[in-house]
Amino acid sequence: VMLPTTFPNILISPNLGIAVGMACSICSFNLGEICDGTIALLRNANTSVDKLMSIIKAPDFPGGGQIVYDREVMRQIFTVGTGSIRIRARYSYDKEQNAIDILQIPYSTCIESIMKKITDLVKEGKIRAITDVRDAIDLNGFKLTLDLRRDTDPEKLMAKLFKLTPLEDTFDCNFNILIHDTPMQLGVVDILKEWIAFRMECVRRELTFSLAKMQDKLHLLLGLAALLLDIDKAIRIIRSTEKEADVVPRLMEAFSLSEKQAEYIAEIKLRHLNREYILNRINEIENLQKEIDETDATIKDDLKIKALIARQLQEIKKKYAKPRKTLLISADEITEPDPDELIDSYAVHISVTRDGYFKKMNKQAVRSADDLKLKDGDETIYSETVDNSAELYLFTSSHCLYKVKLDDFEITKPSSLGDYLPALCQMEEGAQLEGAIAVGGNKDTTRNLLFFYENGKGVRVPLKAFETQTKRQKLVQATNANARLVAVLRDKGEQQILLRSAEGKGIVISEALLPKVTSKGAAGVSLLSLKAKDKLIAVSDDETQWPPIPPRAQKTEIPATGVAIASPDNQ
Repeated sequence: VMLPTTFPNILISPNLGIAVGMACSICSFNLGEICDGTIALLRNANTSVDKLMSIIKAPDFPGGGQIVYDREVMRQIFTVGTGSIRIRARYSYDKEQNAIDILQIPYSTCIESIMKKITDLVKEGKIRAITDVRDAIDLNGFKLTLDLRRDTDPEKLMAKLFKLTPLEDTFDCNFNILIHDTPMQLGVVDILKEWIAFRMECVRRELTFSLAKMQDKLHLLLGLAALLLDIDKAIRIIRSTEKEADVVPRLMEAFSLSEKQAEYIAEIKLRHLNREYILNRINEIENLQKEIDETDATIKDDLKIKALIARQLQEIKKKYAKPRKTLLISADEITEPDPDELIDSYAVHISVTRDGYFKKMNKQAVRSADDLKLKDGDETIYSETVDNSAELYLFTSSHCLYKVKLDDFEITKPSSLGDYLPALCQMEEGAQLEGAIAVGGNKDTTRNLLFFYENGKGVRVPLKAFETQTKRQKLVQATNANARLVAVLRDKGEQQILLRSAEGKGIVISEALLPKVTSKGAAGVSLLSLKAKDKLIAVSDDETQWPPIPPRAQKTEIPATGVAIASPDNQ
């Protein structure tokens, strides 16, 4: 029913529990800080929350680590009892071994889950700077060692690990506790007040019990003092009484004693029935009476009980308090990494098919286009080796642009079909892919995109026209709504581009001839003059894949009439 505790143990020991329809999640605090905060409330029940927050700074977890301190969240925990605390691991960098040693981790996680997550990220190719992950726990304590590749920046790597692994985790506080058998959600301040009320009742019961013991002892000593008037008489009564049962009644009658007093005297050994022994014992009466008066006064005075509790807390703090294990850092001290910095930079080969299948492969795994598995009737509309940090732009027949980050995809084998983009991007039903291109990433200097439409028109649009204020994946009216998109290329300065029509006519022009507009969705200008039923079907800037080009096909002005060009073997 009641388990007394001399300090607010409910806030010292972390506690997680769940029941039908409710749960509790109580974090641990530092014993010394809790004792000081409780003493402050004992001395002034109206102590402000800000004052208590300056005494009890934040939770203190057994595993250490670092709390990213947010004053408003902490105030909510102190007043309401809910809030989410960010906890980070602590680490050191061993320059000689080129390794990072994780020395403390968040209370809410474990070394196994951290190792598994890091290992998975390494296997997926999302982290390439780590060569080995080792559990190095020994007699000296906790240690998780990460061996690094040469020239790895440990600060940037840890910023990435904090973002992607449980090395930074949260503890969700929910201080749901029982007060007189009733569940209540209370903040730290109210929990301490409830504990003070509970502790005062415990101390009052303890003192009441002690008072009764002291009063019983005083009563016996007063009886012994009455015996001092005539010790010989008491001895004669005891010696002359024939029956043992008559000793106590005769002593009661002779000295006006109570039954307890007479029983006590009767049990005293004969060797102790002397003046010296009795005087030594009754000398306690004065101090005992004083102690009884003080105890009785304390029981009746709440302030004295609070002072007693405060003294006990000070003794507990002096004997058991230890320095904080969990350090506090300000959110301002943490430099949140740019999302692009969290992406490992390395070359990957990507391909997109007409039906919307996408593959990201190791550059070395792709030997030729014949290695890429396709569904029956499907064809590759875009294939290129780019940096993993790039974004893939997908243009659909609904004139929308969808953006996806290459780093979000895992490396796949050329023999697999790959990821199905329409489902991943939640494209409109019935929309077909018309163009794809990877932009951004390291070493990409693309400033404009070149669009070519089925009606023979083309346009150059700045890449900035496709930027969005938020991290939206979808952008509407990205291409000309009056024509089908045939191809989209990136500008390369003075590159030559081959345009071919369905009737086998074609021209070669410089990209500089394409007009530059400032807005997306522009119709462009005519590049290749087409007959009524003819249409543009292919655009290429890879001269190694071109068929033989007649000199007359090279044009310096637009629109231009096409000349006969043989189709490549693969078309």
